[in-house]
Amino acid sequence: MGSIETVTLDSYSTLVDVEAVESALADVVDDPEPVSNHWRSRSLMYTMVANEIDEYDSFYALNRAALEHALAAHGVDLTESEREAILETYHELAVFDDVREGLQRLHDAGVDAYVVSNGNPEMLSSMVSHAGIGDAIEDTISADEVATFKPNVEIYRHAAARTGTPVDRIAHVSALFYDVLGAKHAGMTGVWLDRGKVPWDDFAGEPDATVDDIRALDDRLDLAD
Repeated sequence: MGSIETVTLDSYSTLVDVEAVESALADVVDDPEPVSNHWRSRSLMYTMVANEIDEYDSFYALNRAALEHALAAHGVDLTESEREAILETYHELAVFDDVREGLQRLHDAGVDAYVVSNGNPEMLSSMVSHAGIGDAIEDTISADEVATFKPNVEIYRHAAARTGTPVDRIAHVSALFYDVLGAKHAGMTGVWLDRGKVPWDDFAGEPDATVDDIRALDDRLDLAD
């Protein structure tokens, strides 16, 4: 790895815990875990399909469609207001314990940190506010800005342009293997945040670095002075 000047981070599953939506589902569904898993997997599938057929829509819209499919697949009939209330949980997801301190360490080391996410700007704004990380990041960069989702290399190259940092001087951190892979193919240092939930996908090769805690980034990366 070369000297890192900027760190970009994924949002959902990396900074905030998407599994927290189960709590909202539990209020209206007897067995929320399979519904939640179906919702998440379908949502990610929709972003991949949208990329392939060049039919972009906001992540919030795709997330709504994925929830509708999950509910239908599991035979759950909810009112429109109940569905919207569940969707709104994406604006108030629980932040992982290591996030605030980890970002502050990067800030104290003089390294600019940005969030690069499939989420649309409104989702990212509420996520940053709820997580309390606004003073530790420079900005958020949304897929909306280029109308394409990860792992398309365009979003990572756009992020490099937005940060004003050469792409090979950026480390991108994500708990999602395909996000790490996309960043690597764009020329970034790909860092896998291993939160212990799923193993690394070997077909993707190896990440450039692995950490199990965002607070370890400042020691693990070769940060520029």
